[in-house]
Amino acid sequence: MKKYQLVIFDWDGTLMNSEGRIVASIQAAAERCGLPVLSDEESKQIIGLSLEKAILGLYPDAEQSQVEAMAQAYTQCFLEECEVEMEAFDGAEAMLYNLRNQGVKLAIATGKSRKGLDQVLAECGLGVYFDITRTPVESASKPDPLMLEQILEALDVSVEHALMVGDTTFDLEMARNINMDRVALSHGVHDSHELDVHEPLAHFDDLQALHGWLMTRI
Repeated sequence: MKKYQLVIFDWDGTLMNSEGRIVASIQAAAERCGLPVLSDEESKQIIGLSLEKAILGLYPDAEQSQVEAMAQAYTQCFLEECEVEMEAFDGAEAMLYNLRNQGVKLAIATGKSRKGLDQVLAECGLGVYFDITRTPVESASKPDPLMLEQILEALDVSVEHALMVGDTTFDLEMARNINMDRVALSHGVHDSHELDVHEPLAHFDDLQALHGWLMTRI
């Protein structure tokens, strides 16, 4: 059985239950910018992408000025105005603590902005567990694998000894693009049928089940 030296996590929908706040912020930003307010189901499908790419995914005919205005409005809504609560999924900190205690290196590869990730990590207190984090600000949006390549290089770990954990097709496709092992979580954005297209090694409905699986492979 392969033993992993590094586990890379997506953030939103994987470790942090932030779907409601993201969707509410997208909808508020759209209304503020005069764009159609999409349904919750439509809005959540782009979670995981970089902000500009996500906006274009929802509004492919938007002009650049509209994209920039909505990106600014979304950031303000998410970080400063939205009252929708978010918290880590049950079992997140216990899993990170135990992995770290066993000497496993931990990383985040997320579609969030650097400012957004740093703020939420400080607020929730989970930032102490990670050796490195990557966002599209200093890398490229998923499913481009550049974030993963940067993490591997910085931590001096080969792709064969690393594992990607995510809740979206963007996460799994990113890992698949460099032949990195990957595991799917279905408690986030995309359903199991969508995720299984990218051939994850395993599929879990919650972090407790993932935790048990990981502890036998480190």
